[in-house]
Amino acid sequence: MNKVIGKPINRVDGKLKVTGGARYTADMPVENLTYGVLIESTIAKGKITKLETTVAENAPGVLAVITHRNVPKFNQITFFPGGQSLPILQNENIYYQGQHIGIVVAKTLEQAQYAATLVKVEYKIEQPIIDIDTALQQGYKPERIFLDMLPAHSFWGDINSGRSQAEVLVEQTYNTPVEHHNPMEPSATLAVWEDDRLTLYDTTQAVSLTQETIAKVFDIPPENIRVICQYLGGGFGCKALIWPHTILTAMAARYVQHPVKLALTRAQMYTSVGYRPPTRQHLTLGATKAGKLTLIKHIGENITSPFDEFAEAVAMATNMIYACPNLDTNYNLGSINTSTPTFMRAPGEAAGMFALESAMDELSYALELDPIELRLRNHADVAPATGHPWSSKSLKECYQRGAEIFGWKHRNPKPGSMSDGESLIGWGMASATFPANSWPATAKVTIYNSGKILVESATHDLGTGTYTVMTQVAAEVLGVSLEQVEFKLGDTNLPKAPLTGNSTTASSVGSAVQAAAMNARNKILEIAISDSDSPLYQAKPEEIIFDSGKLLLQNNPTVGESYQEILTRHGGENIEAVGDNASKQKQPEYAKHSFGAVFVEVQVDRLLGEVRVKRCVGVYGAGRILNAKTARSQMIGGITWGIGMALMEHTVMSPNYGRILNHNLSDYLIPVQLDVPDIQVQFVEEEDPYVNALGTKGIGELSIVGVAGAIANAVYHATGKRIRDLPITPDKLLE
Repeated sequence: MNKVIGKPINRVDGKLKVTGGARYTADMPVENLTYGVLIESTIAKGKITKLETTVAENAPGVLAVITHRNVPKFNQITFFPGGQSLPILQNENIYYQGQHIGIVVAKTLEQAQYAATLVKVEYKIEQPIIDIDTALQQGYKPERIFLDMLPAHSFWGDINSGRSQAEVLVEQTYNTPVEHHNPMEPSATLAVWEDDRLTLYDTTQAVSLTQETIAKVFDIPPENIRVICQYLGGGFGCKALIWPHTILTAMAARYVQHPVKLALTRAQMYTSVGYRPPTRQHLTLGATKAGKLTLIKHIGENITSPFDEFAEAVAMATNMIYACPNLDTNYNLGSINTSTPTFMRAPGEAAGMFALESAMDELSYALELDPIELRLRNHADVAPATGHPWSSKSLKECYQRGAEIFGWKHRNPKPGSMSDGESLIGWGMASATFPANSWPATAKVTIYNSGKILVESATHDLGTGTYTVMTQVAAEVLGVSLEQVEFKLGDTNLPKAPLTGNSTTASSVGSAVQAAAMNARNKILEIAISDSDSPLYQAKPEEIIFDSGKLLLQNNPTVGESYQEILTRHGGENIEAVGDNASKQKQPEYAKHSFGAVFVEVQVDRLLGEVRVKRCVGVYGAGRILNAKTARSQMIGGITWGIGMALMEHTVMSPNYGRILNHNLSDYLIPVQLDVPDIQVQFVEEEDPYVNALGTKGIGELSIVGVAGAIANAVYHATGKRIRDLPITPDKLLE
């Protein structure tokens, strides 16, 4: 049998990417192209009092300077599907530094850039709110979070009773800073109008959502809009929603009646497509001396924009990761003069589990109990909030295997007890979790009479390996080689697929591809067994296997015929079938999550306070793994990001002017090759018949969760100093 699911297959799009054949949005060749450049506010709050555009309009090559004074009418959008609700170019009000206040369109990029410098703006400046403390003093408690899908306040039991039962208490506050996505490929949009039809090349994680949204903006039918995004150089959430620059590009192209390309600069990526907001998390853990939790209280505070309500859902994992009879989690929000935050890899879990896992480590020291043992004693055998059984859960196995690989039993638990020359050595660990979600998706499979297979779905490959794993799923179901299958994505002319995010693509689209392939297989099977000229005539479906591009009798594989032979005999017509990921039968209620355990070793310079991660082990239970190689790459990438989150990443904003000061990859630090240690990744084999038809759970965001907590815990073990404010930098260790 042609078993390819799970194998470490090389990326099918790899050659195109390394040879330059993969065209990203800004690479698309379009005739008569013109260029757009944004005009941005230079203050954080106030009003435009004077806007002089005449010189810019008369500059060489300039086709238009569009501001709130001459912008054509179009419909405004709000947060989700919009990245933010602030009306675009509608008035003179300024709410944050970097707000788009106009767009210049010219025949060349250089002409547009120069003309943008000629636009003169004067402001009435007002005092902005920048500081999180000031914002929270005027803050409030939101009623719902995460696109209004979840209540903000979760509770059960009696917190006061849990506190009175606690023999040991940990009460601490943990902070995470503003962080930006920094994908390799900055966002870009290319708009081409032909009468009332629009082709939009866009760096988006959601071509279908973009199509629907832009249709509403310009009040035209969705079928008149084609959105294309065949390759993405990373997204991580900042390309999931529809941001103002996309709408401005489409509007400008219609205005000048020429195709327009607008590519954000690296600096503009810090003000145009969202960010992870800073969080302040107040955690209280209570436990008996036997190490059983009696209470968990987790209050998450963060900032949002003046015009939207976005809460970083830091307590989502707290509500389900450990068994505790008394729990209370809630949120406070404050507004500052900035753009709206957005989803960033593991939104909620990445920051929330740093705080929770740091607090669990503090509790383990207070109890003089091994950190793994504390977690085992509070393992949630069922979902704490609902009592539902897990569809599958291998967290205990992750702890055990991770500890064995890492050599955890050799750890001296006393802080500061391990060293190597002038360096202190610390070992730390943390749990990881992320929901196993899926959204409605469709796919189409065509079997050509040549034996080639085309699989189509309007999904995306953010660099994660979607092209490859979908090819594997179709090839295995149809019993053909990988070379016979072509997978197309990133185009609204293809069957509809959901936003690529929340670690749902493999589960959602993969299940749809599997269903479409099964439907195509059943169609060609029916043709064969109904054809008196076929050697498979009147065979029972269960007696036939699909292998090497043929239909064969299972008990006599020498009897059978190929797809080509069957289709040629029936007039050469291709077989087409569609499929979706909708469940065909009602399933019992299960809680669906991925889990993992992360172990790290750090080295801390005694004199300089410099922290280096020396090795890392991550063991995960994440359902069926579709490709061992791309899955391992995903986990290494997420762990690397976790290293950056723990030790480096921090967007610095001017406290007086609301200006981002490190809006580049020189000053906003992320890990480079020398910062990344040996990383060992293993998966616990799971068979999950309940999570979805493929049995997959998604891994893209699980990989970052827990890493920052494990590093913080290792730093404490090395130094005896608990750092509760990320990133962990030398100045904090040397204070």
